[in-house]
Amino acid sequence: MWQILKQIVRAGIPSEAAPQANDGGRTGPAQIQADLLAILGRALCIREVDAGSCNGCELEIQALSNPYYNIEGMGIKFVASPRHADMLLVTGPVTKNMEAALQIAYAAVPDPKLVVAVGECACSGGMFGESYASCGQVSNVIPVDVTVPGCPPPPIDILRGILAAVTARHEDAEGREAM
Repeated sequence: MWQILKQIVRAGIPSEAAPQANDGGRTGPAQIQADLLAILGRALCIREVDAGSCNGCELEIQALSNPYYNIEGMGIKFVASPRHADMLLVTGPVTKNMEAALQIAYAAVPDPKLVVAVGECACSGGMFGESYASCGQVSNVIPVDVTVPGCPPPPIDILRGILAAVTARHEDAEGREAM
């Protein structure tokens, strides 16, 4: 027992530093939260929809909630109902059985709504493409604002996609107000 404790003291804490995201000049979680509050006036609420994925993307999305990324600490939270959401985060190729459900979820999200397609299957249909059982990519069923390619994409890329969608929507709104 004592030998193990001595080894722990000698080695220190061998963990790696938190990721330094290249997210367009944001300096950290406090700045991201301040930007979200400035844009939305409240927390960003996301409804995640699995439209037929292998669950690889869901594992990476779930990693956003762990202490390493701490997405809730940045003012971003997941909700159970699309009626309470600002954004749909969709994974997987849209199966024929999920097509109507995805359209209903999209219609239930209040305007202005955002859609982020996460993963290669959601962005392009992946290896499934369009077939008798699959509608293919998400944009074949509902409008998509941002795509996050990868199989599966790392959590930091998913976070960048979420922030890109919010920022793009904010810039569009500012551009319309200026006219």
